[in-house]
Amino acid sequence: MTIPTSRFHALGRAELAALVPELLLCGQLIDRSGMAHCISAFGREGMAEVAIEEWQLSSPVYTRRMQRALGYTGDDIVTIFKGLQLDIGAPPQFMDFRFRVDDPHHGEFWLDHCGALVDVEPMGPEYVTAMCHDIEDPTFDATALATNKYAQVRPIHRPPRQPADRHPMCAWTVVIDESHTPPEVPRNAPLVAGSVAAGLPLADIDPADEGRADYSGPLLSDLRFPDFSHSALVRIAEEVCLQQHLLVLGFLVAVHERTDVDSALEIGRKQLIGIAGVTSERIRACLGLGDDIDALAAVLRVHPALNPLHYTDVDVEPGTDVLRVRFPGTSGALTDRGWLSLIRPDQLGPLDSLVRGVNPRFASRVAESGPDGWTAEITLAETPFAEAPEVAITRFSTGVEFQFTDRGIPLPLTVL
Repeated sequence: MTIPTSRFHALGRAELAALVPELLLCGQLIDRSGMAHCISAFGREGMAEVAIEEWQLSSPVYTRRMQRALGYTGDDIVTIFKGLQLDIGAPPQFMDFRFRVDDPHHGEFWLDHCGALVDVEPMGPEYVTAMCHDIEDPTFDATALATNKYAQVRPIHRPPRQPADRHPMCAWTVVIDESHTPPEVPRNAPLVAGSVAAGLPLADIDPADEGRADYSGPLLSDLRFPDFSHSALVRIAEEVCLQQHLLVLGFLVAVHERTDVDSALEIGRKQLIGIAGVTSERIRACLGLGDDIDALAAVLRVHPALNPLHYTDVDVEPGTDVLRVRFPGTSGALTDRGWLSLIRPDQLGPLDSLVRGVNPRFASRVAESGPDGWTAEITLAETPFAEAPEVAITRFSTGVEFQFTDRGIPLPLTVL
């Protein structure tokens, strides 16, 4: 099978190295957007149920994908910890995981900083318990399950914090033992595992490229993305985009279980509107872009909602004063009925959010529509539009303004 060239290939190695952690962080912020609407629809307990199911359905699938992509497949503690370093559930520094490996079957991790906890603590101890107990217990095990079905993640201590400034914020053991009873596979797991996104082929990493082509070797204290090769960073970026699509598929499955079709689609669309604008904003800043048509085209070409290219088949065509976005009539993303299916000629809210993260004056309109797809035209209006309330809700997270720092050369935590 011939795999089309990725849009990410057009970026330089340094740009990709800066963009990858941004994509990981924006993947984490999907829940800051979506769960607010689940609380409104289903209450705190219902929100927790949705969060558990979405991560249980998606994380084993995308964890195995990244293992294969970067050549660190295995069934031990090191493999589990490497996966966490490349997971939208644990973006670097914002979710500051630290690791200790005692032997292939025993280890610990702790969080020196947990951005998710910082976001939730102002909501009160009930919400902290829902996240750090009700949600984390089954979802940590589901992530570990991708590596070894006998792995169990158990707390040493966790929030609500006592005292209130306790550090590390939480700590956990990971033990692999064949006496453990593997967690049950969720009933809806095949809906995500059998999706187009789950099996989407991506371009192989070129071992001749300068830089790291894989994550074989020792576990590192931090991943330094500039150390990876250009083709490795392209593959990582596309895998992280797929992580977001897979998480959203799990989210939509869980929401559809709990409400009618129209209400489920409305919640999904609100989630997309909220995260789309914030993600565009952060990508624009990360790449040092302006706010004109060319900058918008550059952002849309690497936005996770529209990538990988041969999953979405969305075409971005910049002109002098107008940008045309061509949405296909069929594609893998439409077959999966995830994010792309929520952007329609009669539902331009998500697209408006995408473009206004670059410039609040951008407006979209339908230029043409037919059985083979439809085209939107993006132009500048005279005055800025008000920010969508869904984007304002997502700004509740400290992740929206979070800044990454260069921590220098990482330390190896294991010896070959």
